[in-house]
Amino acid sequence: MIIGLTGRNGSGKGTVAEFLKQKGFIYTSLSDVIREEMKERSIPITRENLIRIGNELRTQGGPSVLADKILTQLDHDKNYAVDSIRNPHEAKALKARRDFILAYVDAALETRFERIKARGRENDPQTLEEFIRLENLERNSKNPTSQQLDETQALADIVIQNNGTLDVLNEQIIQILKQHGSRTSRPGWDDYFMGIAKVVALRSNCIKRKVAAVIVKDKRIISTGYNGTPRGVKNCMDGGCPRCNSFAPSGTLLEECLCSHAEENAITQSAYHGVTIKDSTIYSTFSPCLMCTKMIINSGIREVIYSHDYSLGEVSLKLLEEAHVKVKKL
Repeated sequence: MIIGLTGRNGSGKGTVAEFLKQKGFIYTSLSDVIREEMKERSIPITRENLIRIGNELRTQGGPSVLADKILTQLDHDKNYAVDSIRNPHEAKALKARRDFILAYVDAALETRFERIKARGRENDPQTLEEFIRLENLERNSKNPTSQQLDETQALADIVIQNNGTLDVLNEQIIQILKQHGSRTSRPGWDDYFMGIAKVVALRSNCIKRKVAAVIVKDKRIISTGYNGTPRGVKNCMDGGCPRCNSFAPSGTLLEECLCSHAEENAITQSAYHGVTIKDSTIYSTFSPCLMCTKMIINSGIREVIYSHDYSLGEVSLKLLEEAHVKVKKL
């Protein structure tokens, strides 16, 4: 679950973020990207400089650049609170993650100004007029690379009102977590095992293509395999397969390729360890070639689920159908 926070100065975004941290959320902020840039350039960290450098970074890298950088740091197995979302392009980039929800934290103008005065930071505005002037710089810019709080607010999934006590605020957050947490989607079994296959593919030592297969029975993984040179032979990426290292055109010189295929390795690994794969399902990142198809049929595998079409796989799919092996493209 990723809770994004947007709102005007003094609305209480930091308070909401602190509460989320207490509940196990990892805190990060788009402003941290700006602060790192300012530190590298020895620019004093003031609110006006944060706005100026943030706009500059968006101009150079695109209006969603801050969110794009943050997204590369977010793991799928953790909960995050992402603060300081001030541009609609940032919000849209984050909302592409289906586990993201944007919360707009709101409070009355006078209340927010009193909070700003109470925290006593040296560079904060000292008058209500100055506070309003700075706020207007953030609200309605026509420049797509500038802060546009009003348009960002319009993209919010929920509004958190923060005009009352801390207990009232915290209760709102708890209710949001309960509601959003109940909607958090879990992958189905097919997506789950295919996702594992895609990770297994990272172990491939083939220089041309990374492919993996996972054999499953009763929702339990019994074998995995990835493509590459045979056991004890120099890895393809280290020059072990002359055909792959010559970058022969796809579909040519296959009789000279020393790499074993992912499905082949998954099946032979089962035999190597004495594990039966009869009536199992094989998940592969690509549809099988003809050789692997014959191994699949004769080993008793009953279902093939794949992610991408192999360019020479048409005959294989017809053979699987004739052998009454179920086939599904995920």
